[in-house]
Amino acid sequence: MSLPHAILTALLERPSSGLELTRRFDKSIGFFWSATHQQIYRELAKLEQGGLIRAVPGPPARGQKKEYEVLPAGREELAGWVAERQDPKPVRDALLLRLRAAAVVGTAGLDAELERHLELHRRQLADYAAIEERDFPAGKADGENRLHHLVLRAGIGLEATWIDWLTEARAELAADPL
Repeated sequence: MSLPHAILTALLERPSSGLELTRRFDKSIGFFWSATHQQIYRELAKLEQGGLIRAVPGPPARGQKKEYEVLPAGREELAGWVAERQDPKPVRDALLLRLRAAAVVGTAGLDAELERHLELHRRQLADYAAIEERDFPAGKADGENRLHHLVLRAGIGLEATWIDWLTEARAELAADPL
């Protein structure tokens, strides 16, 4: 149920077309909640049908896509969702399952996959660090910007944790391969 809430959030930040939302998901929201172009358009239709958003009144300018904005009912829905209780989701990661399986079938080829994951997490951490440097210079956090930075800091922390764990896992395999 979070995709509609991610879309409501993005539209409250700035009325947008479906194409603009897709681009914003690719560049920011997608770091923690991904969605395809088709999923976004499907959800826009549902949100509009549910009376939570509407197309911005008036015909779009020539060559522009229809933009959507959040209605009061959409703002209320989002505010209610923000206040809801939700338990953390259980971890479900294929790499962790592979390590468990390697304990019974052997670790052949596993180090290469761990190294690949390590490199992916290092790149993601570097991307997040660049975003932080560009968008959140020291002493400039205020208003909603503080919360955006907090989300980014969560991503930075998660990537750092993965890097530490993968480094430890590779060292463990090197010390005693099965």
